[in-house]
Amino acid sequence: MSPAARSFPDDSVADYARDDEPLLNHGEGATRKSDEGIYRNLFSGTACIAQAGIWILAVLVWNGVLSQPPSFFTPHPLLGVSALLLQVQATLIVQPVTTPQQKLQGTRIHHLVQLLSVIMFLSAFVIIEMNKIEASYPHFTSLHGKLGLATCITIVLQAMMGVVQYFVPVAVLGSVDAGKRIYKYHRWSGHTLLLLEMATVMAAIENTYAFMGMYIPLSGVLVAILLTLLGVGLRIQKQKLGL
Repeated sequence: MSPAARSFPDDSVADYARDDEPLLNHGEGATRKSDEGIYRNLFSGTACIAQAGIWILAVLVWNGVLSQPPSFFTPHPLLGVSALLLQVQATLIVQPVTTPQQKLQGTRIHHLVQLLSVIMFLSAFVIIEMNKIEASYPHFTSLHGKLGLATCITIVLQAMMGVVQYFVPVAVLGSVDAGKRIYKYHRWSGHTLLLLEMATVMAAIENTYAFMGMYIPLSGVLVAILLTLLGVGLRIQKQKLGL
């Protein structure tokens, strides 16, 4: 069965229209006309709020890290925040889609960007673990370390769920319909994962990075996180969460 047939629970025009309904508002923030390019999802409506937040966060972290002499630790925060930046783009690109063609295109872009994001997240995790082994530091003792471990495990599980439900639902779940039934759980866990990742960032800024002498303003990070969550949250489509 083609990816297009696997991806969409219902090809009726009525259901595509309902895909435009946002969770928290009813304006431009979560609507997409069928003749508009899908890349406008990255900047239209409340996506601008999310973009402002995630780019401010990225710049604050990059500036704080790169202001210090380079070390083996340096790639860890750079990769982590870059992966988070990509994850937000992958989320926005599919919020919303209104036609079968947009759904297929959005899903493919989502998978590609998320693949790169996962690779960067795991690379950041491996680097910090190698750094701790080299320096004989204990593992997962700080709040940031514990949240980071939980985040990485959740990222892997989330990615596996996405691959199974879209690419191999018959082989793993027994049917395409079984794959469609877990779509809403994939979306719920994705939004929950974003909250967990933001908590991990906050723990790093408040404890770990401050201990290492990096200046990354906590107030600026908090504002950036709130903007990102607000922008993404306003784009959530309640029917896709089973609400």
